[in-house]
Amino acid sequence: MSMTCDHTIHGHHHHGWDNSIPPVATVTPGSRLHFQCLDSSGGQFGPGSTSADVANLDFGKINPVTGPVEVDGAEPGDILKVTMEAFHPSGFGWTANIPGFGLLADQFEAPHLKVWDYDADALSPALFSDIAKVPLKPFAGTIGLAPAEAGLHSVVPPRRMGGNLDIRDLAAGTVLYLPVEVGGALFSIGDTHAAQGDGEVCGTAIESPMDVEVTLDLIKQERLAFPRFTTPGPVTRHLDAKGYEVTTGIGPDMMTGARDAVSAMVDLLGRQHGLSSEDAYLLCSVAGDLRISEIVDMPNWVVSFYFPRLVFE
Repeated sequence: MSMTCDHTIHGHHHHGWDNSIPPVATVTPGSRLHFQCLDSSGGQFGPGSTSADVANLDFGKINPVTGPVEVDGAEPGDILKVTMEAFHPSGFGWTANIPGFGLLADQFEAPHLKVWDYDADALSPALFSDIAKVPLKPFAGTIGLAPAEAGLHSVVPPRRMGGNLDIRDLAAGTVLYLPVEVGGALFSIGDTHAAQGDGEVCGTAIESPMDVEVTLDLIKQERLAFPRFTTPGPVTRHLDAKGYEVTTGIGPDMMTGARDAVSAMVDLLGRQHGLSSEDAYLLCSVAGDLRISEIVDMPNWVVSFYFPRLVFE
């Protein structure tokens, strides 16, 4: 059961970072807040959506974030300490291949959509098909503050003050530290996910609307160049139980290595389990992990892609 929150923020969504957006609330350091977050489509997809609907996606409405919230006393040079307290999932989600987006965009040019229906209370693994299910780990993909630079800045790329980080370990219990660049910090959050692999290789996770509870606090005048975070314990227990299938990419360019490793896994899952390449690609995005295995033995580096075997157990 969640604790009582000092503030509830709902119905206040914006697209992009802009330090001129008026705050929807002002809170004191140490306040616990309840945010109502939309999925990254901004509600454009629903339980009845199909792959044909991907072509009609309005990119002007993607990745809405809830906020901004002003933290009293925050000023440039401070750190905003964000404790991820709780997630309240909706039970609905989607994963898509969006043409022109994702690590293998040149190999997957057609739209493809998977709609998920999961148990929002038990958070038992979500059924992908009759042979695959994905363990869930809710988190917020986009968590950030307003930048110092004036004007509207896209919410898609991550930034030094946070934003679209898509770090799946920013789950309940994690503490995130963000550098404050403007007075009041102007905190916003959204892009909630029910599950994601490290790398989010197709460009989407299990995108899912849900409510989030966080506590916002201040660390005064301690400079931070980029976000950092602390986890409360192990981060892969939901995936580790049955081991992994692992493919690699090796060469002088790490992006090429990442593409080669993921392409090899898409092919492997297709051969082993009879999946279409599109479904294998989506599964890689929501459950598999890209890792840098070696970055010192020049001129070639090793990128590995880990896919948890329990998805098919």
